[in-house]
Amino acid sequence: MDILFFLLEGVVAVFLSALELAMLLRAILSWFIMDENKFTGFLYAITEPFIYPVRRLLEKMNWLQGSPIDFSFMITFLIISFLQILLSV
Repeated sequence: MDILFFLLEGVVAVFLSALELAMLLRAILSWFIMDENKFTGFLYAITEPFIYPVRRLLEKMNWLQGSPIDFSFMITFLIISFLQILLSV
């Protein structure tokens, strides 16, 4: 049973790291004016399901409306980083 939890923890840690990397790539690519291509579409398809609930929550609570900074992205990134810290403890 301990091996199962160890493997599950490892899989979740790799998933969170890959998601964090995809979010970083998405953020960096958003600084450049680019035509929509398969790679950026892939990054958005992977990361948006995790960012969208936070964005909806912020919109519903009328927090940070009209801000030029995507705080939902930053909050999601912080949540993922916090989960990685919890897994490593």
